[in-house]
Amino acid sequence: TRHPLQTFADLITIEEHKETARPKVVMTWAPHPGRLPQAVPNSFAQFAVAAGDEVAVTHPHGYELDPKFLEYTDPHTGETRRATVEYDQKKALEGADFVYAKNWSCPGVTNPTDYGKILSKDMSWTIDTEHMSWTNNGKFLHCLPVRRGLIVTDDVIESPASLVIPEAANREISCSVVLKHILESI
Repeated sequence: TRHPLQTFADLITIEEHKETARPKVVMTWAPHPGRLPQAVPNSFAQFAVAAGDEVAVTHPHGYELDPKFLEYTDPHTGETRRATVEYDQKKALEGADFVYAKNWSCPGVTNPTDYGKILSKDMSWTIDTEHMSWTNNGKFLHCLPVRRGLIVTDDVIESPASLVIPEAANREISCSVVLKHILESI
């Protein structure tokens, strides 16, 4: 249900490239031919909210993530922060500093019998230059490997706005930091 090492790499990448203290980060559903789990979206939404970013999650109806992954309560202050859920992708992407495109199959939150199903293959959710034009000169993120032409178009993933290579390199760093922490605690 979670993918913390990938999300740690994602957050390192955002931290390295953000231009404001609290960037707007949008995780958008994107079409895919297969049924993919919700692990990356769950972790990313939860950890980005915990990190204090302004987080929006956008997807077609039926792809709602479990609400427990969309909020974080600070154990020290008691403050609860929540991600915004927006079904209008254009509205969600407006002013975004980072766009994280990811597919996930139906989590079954609103209808448990739909769990794991592909409810939509709507290609209008594919991230292309028009989608990126709605952002605040947003940077593109994806955990790789990516289905080009489905999740994102070539012109976006190959553009200077794409952070997929530094993000992939940060995966090594995230694993190293966790291993170091584990070994130091022995």
